[in-house]
Amino acid sequence: MKDLLLITPPFTQLNTPYPATAYIKGFLNTKGISSFQSDLGIEVILSLFNKNTFQKLFEIAYETDAIVTENTQRIYALRHEYLKTLDAIILFLQGKNDTLARQLCTDKFLPQASRFEQLNDLEWAFGTMGMQDKAKHLATLYLEDLSDFIVECIDPNFGFSRYAERLGRSANSFDELYKHLNEEPTFIDELTLKILKEQLEEVQPKLVCFSVPFPGNLYSAFRCAQFIKANYPDVKIAMGGGFPNTELRSLTDVRVFEFFDFITLDDGELPLELVHQYVVNEEGELKRAFVLEDGKVVYKNNSLRQDYKQQDVGTPDYADLQLTNYISVIEIANPMHSLWSDGRWNKLTMAHGCYWGKCTFCDISLDYIKIYEPVAASMLVDRVEALMEQTGESGFHFVDEAAPPSLMKAFALEVLKRKLTITWWTNIRFEKNFTQDLCYLLKASGCIAVSGGLEVASDRLLKLIDKGVTVAQVAQVTRNFTEANIMVHSYLMYGYPTQTVQETVDSLEMVRQLFELGIIQSGFWHQFALTAHSPVGLHPEEYGVLPDLKNISFANNDIDFKDETGIDHSIFSFGLKKSLFNFMHGIGFDMSLQEWFDFEIPQSTISPDYIYDCLQQEVVLKTKPTAKVVFIGQLPLVQEQEKKKRGVTWKQLQMYFHSTSDAYEITVDREQGQWLSESLEKLRPENKPTTYAQLKKDFEAQFEDFELFWYSKQVLGLREHGLIIL
Repeated sequence: MKDLLLITPPFTQLNTPYPATAYIKGFLNTKGISSFQSDLGIEVILSLFNKNTFQKLFEIAYETDAIVTENTQRIYALRHEYLKTLDAIILFLQGKNDTLARQLCTDKFLPQASRFEQLNDLEWAFGTMGMQDKAKHLATLYLEDLSDFIVECIDPNFGFSRYAERLGRSANSFDELYKHLNEEPTFIDELTLKILKEQLEEVQPKLVCFSVPFPGNLYSAFRCAQFIKANYPDVKIAMGGGFPNTELRSLTDVRVFEFFDFITLDDGELPLELVHQYVVNEEGELKRAFVLEDGKVVYKNNSLRQDYKQQDVGTPDYADLQLTNYISVIEIANPMHSLWSDGRWNKLTMAHGCYWGKCTFCDISLDYIKIYEPVAASMLVDRVEALMEQTGESGFHFVDEAAPPSLMKAFALEVLKRKLTITWWTNIRFEKNFTQDLCYLLKASGCIAVSGGLEVASDRLLKLIDKGVTVAQVAQVTRNFTEANIMVHSYLMYGYPTQTVQETVDSLEMVRQLFELGIIQSGFWHQFALTAHSPVGLHPEEYGVLPDLKNISFANNDIDFKDETGIDHSIFSFGLKKSLFNFMHGIGFDMSLQEWFDFEIPQSTISPDYIYDCLQQEVVLKTKPTAKVVFIGQLPLVQEQEKKKRGVTWKQLQMYFHSTSDAYEITVDREQGQWLSESLEKLRPENKPTTYAQLKKDFEAQFEDFELFWYSKQVLGLREHGLIIL
């Protein structure tokens, strides 16, 4: 028996748990409040995609005459092949049947329907990715074929990472969702409710809490809550998470409270603690919570207690989740997308909110962006070590809005200090503090990839967005990451208010050059969306936007609008995405931009060497006195030798530096070499940080002209072999 049952309703990711319930469970542990957590999504997927269940689905589809398209007819005709292979495929994608990869990569092993029509260029796309990745991609197409069968024959609302998403996306009125909830449960609903019933019987909670991160989780959350109300009327039900935080801030529809007793907003720790006390004591204060009182929706925020600091919320706890049962998929040959969907990642946050917090398209008025609070690097690495111990996984996805460079630096140094081997990636701003040296440090600590918003590759629009970067700066920063062997993914935007057709074409040319030079490896175009809580949404008249405002009683986030320019930006969607797909695979750079579109576009006004010229700007060698100097390479092997010239003999040190990939040798005078050798030992990450000024002072206590030594060919060579300035 537990006080709380924490549930992520279907569906989010297949490869790793969405972290919200793990964050909350970790906090509840610090308060001595017992809880059990469940990712209903993966449990329903595994209950659905197995031989016995699909046998029933094939029978239902046949008996209801639902098999009408050529694609579903083919899948049904091959049903015995699907049933024979399905359980083995799931085990393979769970990492429990790796040898099946060789079978999967052979012809005629898997039954194939319409999803396999995209296989013409498989060797081109996966030729460098290896057998396991190719096999995962084939297995993913196989599952997507079966998903299509479900959508066409069983449940049109099904989707692997979302369910009935249309019903939740900017549903200003609750009417349509309410109508569906009063219809008979679907086959997938029945699977979900069966698993939920088993958990309720086992856990016997006083309070069930649904974390709803996305519109695609909303319908299932309501369906589960409806089941609990009907069958366990004494159990109270709460909803929190990303969807209510952004969409339900204007809630007035009383029918919502036929399903839920509490809906909380923003950071969930204190509101949930108070809801728990309210349920136990049947009264008390509440924090940022909607409830129903006297037949009306009331927003209760009568607690004077302050939200918990990030240092006090505890370490995420992944207990109870079926960590070994998640399945890795590779949908498309995009290296960043494979990070999102392949492999199980522990999720952590470096800093609450965004340290920049100015982008005009972003929800910067809401607490999850507005309130910036970093976690100390030492505590962050403590949490890393705790999660490695609990989960057995050493991969981390830091889910920050934009991880701050200073904290990333401190985190990387702490990881190196503790000699940990981890793999991690996160979201950033392409800002100037990401120097080449910092990127080398991040790579040494295990950073493999970053994603960041270039948005519109136009300096005018970047200024209007208040992004705080220029295209030239983005080029230099992405070059720094790429040279450190850290993959770069860029979010790209089109259709920002006042954007002209010429600016869209010029932006595409910028992107073409970034990919041609190899300093961005992955990207994704999305069309600008107007959200209610962004500066553009709050003050549309300042951005040339005409919003289509509607009466709000349920969800309110995405707003329909017209741009005063009158341009239909959606016509660019296909051409932008097609060109990007080709650029990511290293082709199409010599094609004119016109060839990506089936309508006339203007010539680009951007010089074909614009990005190249941005990268030619000279690097200033001057070092700040307060800069930290760190040596992250291997300490050298040192050999003394005598040197003779014109009758003069003196001693030198030969210093041999070895890295995992190459070796570097320098020769210096013996005294300076001894000083350098001793200094490199002191500059290791595990020792007290040394500034450039301190290093200079120490050198000049014995020798003259530190700058001449520091900028010598020998020491500059060390800058590529582990000597970094931060």
